[in-house]
Amino acid sequence: MAWRDNFWGGYAPSKPIKVEGGIKAKSKRGSIGDTWWSKRWVSVLESFGWTNRLERGRRYARGGQVLDFKLKPGKVTARVQGSMPKPYSVIIEVKPLTGEEWKKAAEEMAQKALFAAKLLAGEMPQNIEEAFKSVGVSLFPESSKDIKTECSCPDSANPCKHIAAVYYILAEEFDRDPFMLFNLRGRTKEEITVSLRKKRAVDESPKEQQKQVEKPKDVPLSADGFWSGGELEAFSVNISRPDVSAAIIKRLGKPEFWDSKEDFNKKMEKYYEKISRKAIETAYGEVGKKK
Repeated sequence: MAWRDNFWGGYAPSKPIKVEGGIKAKSKRGSIGDTWWSKRWVSVLESFGWTNRLERGRRYARGGQVLDFKLKPGKVTARVQGSMPKPYSVIIEVKPLTGEEWKKAAEEMAQKALFAAKLLAGEMPQNIEEAFKSVGVSLFPESSKDIKTECSCPDSANPCKHIAAVYYILAEEFDRDPFMLFNLRGRTKEEITVSLRKKRAVDESPKEQQKQVEKPKDVPLSADGFWSGGELEAFSVNISRPDVSAAIIKRLGKPEFWDSKEDFNKKMEKYYEKISRKAIETAYGEVGKKK
């Protein structure tokens, strides 16, 4: 038992050197990741049989041992402080989708207005994976072969705790910016949004032309007729919650004057939700209230 307590896998257990200013996971216990897409990222990694290895990295992530990281299409580089004075270098490469695969996936996403609206507002649609699967690809890695990793530490396990720590930090970064997940698969935020806007514009232009053709000619209204009023033949309104809450705010991004620790988008989203709920209650009374 003493041998087991002092050694693990042939190496003497060691404690990492504590650092200041590292990237520390917000989660203190339990799972890491708040949104469905970051949780999906973690569950995919765990499905590769890495649960025990990832657990060791989770402690590193919560301890702030990841000093920094850089993400570019298909590749993440990071520095993680271990037990040695020199930080370890970590490289994570995820097999990017080809240009043709991205083109087909973007066309599928653009066909659904809700997909485009949410993505342009910085949100990941719940069933976006369907758009990728319909063209024979996947947004998330499908097997461990889709991920290639390296670490300068002597640990032969892969992923080691240093790589695993970066995986968890990425999960929380995906919470903040879902476009980082697209970037990891080979497309930047700008490339995605430009592509969606162009495809939506092409799809919607024929509809707009049809509306212009079908639009009835304006009938002149005399001053006497305007002031005399009269009953309208038909009049109706429909008040409902928007598909994407605070869409304009999210698209514009956090303003420079915002210095609070609270998430600006989430704060504004709460206000918009209250306003929407009040508008529905005012319009429909008890029917519009939440039960």
